[in-house]
Amino acid sequence: MPAYHFSVHYRVVLMLAAAFAVAMLAPGCAPAASREEHSGTRPRWPNPELQGKINIDGSSTVFPISEAAASQFRQRYPNVSVNVGVSGTGGGFKRFIRGEIDISDASRPIGAREFDSALQAGITAIELPIAYDGLTVVVHNDNDWVDQLTIEEIHTIYAASKAAKRWSDIRPGFPDRPIQPFAPGTDSGTFEYFREIVIGAKESLRSDMSTSEDDNVLVTGVAGSAGSIGFFGAAYFEENRHRVRAVPIVDPQTGKAVLPSSETIESGEYSPLSRPLFIYVANGSAGRPEVKRFIEFFLEHGPQLASAAGYVALPPAIYQAGLTNFRHRHTGTHYLTAEGEKREGAVTEVFQSHNLREGR
Repeated sequence: MPAYHFSVHYRVVLMLAAAFAVAMLAPGCAPAASREEHSGTRPRWPNPELQGKINIDGSSTVFPISEAAASQFRQRYPNVSVNVGVSGTGGGFKRFIRGEIDISDASRPIGAREFDSALQAGITAIELPIAYDGLTVVVHNDNDWVDQLTIEEIHTIYAASKAAKRWSDIRPGFPDRPIQPFAPGTDSGTFEYFREIVIGAKESLRSDMSTSEDDNVLVTGVAGSAGSIGFFGAAYFEENRHRVRAVPIVDPQTGKAVLPSSETIESGEYSPLSRPLFIYVANGSAGRPEVKRFIEFFLEHGPQLASAAGYVALPPAIYQAGLTNFRHRHTGTHYLTAEGEKREGAVTEVFQSHNLREGR
């Protein structure tokens, strides 16, 4: 299925999400004011003076947030064209490295190879966390046997080395019926995150699962068969909770089965499947007036945009740190060490100035 194709239902859902974001951020409702709104004169919208074009592509998980930001931004600046595509996190980074887009949406941090490839191509990026997400494992509504799953059991379903064929292979008491696994496409950051956390770097996912870059296709697939299972971002589950059921995941550290929610994701209780979401801004684009104003708008209203799109807002200090980094054009990534090793931990711990691997 083409990366940019969306079903009518999916478009309607995203239009409603964007419309809600617009209502949340309408004058008089937005708690975070821009510099223009602090200027002492009442801002007038729409403002036709700002012009230009902004190209965004990447994660389908981040798409609802970026599209909500773009929708509201277009209302205020009608002569700025903001195009938001969906080719998956990996696909977005590929276009970003080729210099084809200004902003790359990502549901995982940039990888070492991507970071190095960008530098070789003369591309540096400003890394900006924008929200929390909880990767959600879902089953069919008629599935009455899965009360919870451990990471080991999910591994047994999805790892190529195990690739369990029937539910009875997972746990005694589960029915002897086929498992039909669904997963995001390989260019998806959700796929990469799932592989890292659940499968491990030395293994691959089974080859006989149904995949798609369009999360709505995954929802439809899981909703179509009682033996199915799939995974995607929490926002897509919230929009489709009448069609599929979320499975509580057992935290390997505490042994407690937890469902994803705004509270459990923010607190870290939903572990290990909670994650931050990002946008990466090309430094070569950051100085253009339309891009500069769009990113400032995005971060100033970050908590409202995240909530309106069904995700969890980051602490205010993270948005402020991101805004400071952007205005000072601090390029690089906080999620790789100087040696190129992955840096892990809570976003509040990782996103510190001394952790920045500079993109010079």
